[in-house]
Amino acid sequence: MLNVLLNKISITKDNTERIILKDIVFDLEKNSIFTILGKNGSGKSTLLKSLTRLLDERFYSVDGKILYNDKDILKMNDSELQKIRREDIKYVFQDPVNSFDHLKTFGYYFNNLVPLSLRVRGEVKKEVGELLEFFLLPDSKNLFNMYPYEVSGGMAQRISLILALLAKPKIIFLDEPTSGIDAPIVNLLLIKLREFVKEGNAVLMVTQDIELARNVSNKIALLYDSTLSKFSKPDEFFHLNPLMAEI
Repeated sequence: MLNVLLNKISITKDNTERIILKDIVFDLEKNSIFTILGKNGSGKSTLLKSLTRLLDERFYSVDGKILYNDKDILKMNDSELQKIRREDIKYVFQDPVNSFDHLKTFGYYFNNLVPLSLRVRGEVKKEVGELLEFFLLPDSKNLFNMYPYEVSGGMAQRISLILALLAKPKIIFLDEPTSGIDAPIVNLLLIKLREFVKEGNAVLMVTQDIELARNVSNKIALLYDSTLSKFSKPDEFFHLNPLMAEI
């Protein structure tokens, strides 16, 4: 689904280039949850943002190829890139509260980001209600009148994931998805992620949560010393990887 071949990701400051990540090579497979483990500051979020060109291109440089359906995302024009972000690859940010405009209610996002085809057929009202109930959130009548600053970080993460699921993408990127939620909600998250990938889709997640990676992943890799290990099945990964103590 997504073929990543990155020679390096670097940042330039005061005319000096610093390489952040190098030699990142992997193929994201459909029907799978791939997890990248790494300690804080290892570059996990930087890598994830680079895959749909969310890094500030005034300072960051990404050298290589990111192929989605055999088209290089790094060479797409603005309209192609926006279409990919809107329809095919959705990103759930680590800081979901601040990923929303605090001057807009959640109703704005549900009414504008949900595919028009769903709204026309009237399906979205039922599906939204089911997802809000599943994730233990207020009903739409109440939630749609709330602003982002009125909810907790954990609630904002769940709302962001619901919006991503409603867009019917092929891939979801998750950046530290359990950082603001407790164990019962984590279990709900795992259920939905497994349902999502069973439909021919894929999830790429970056996290420090070792137990989450162990419980939900089809394959795991470690980001360490500026590069990424080979993805392997959880049992193999935890048995063979000598660097887990570094996380």
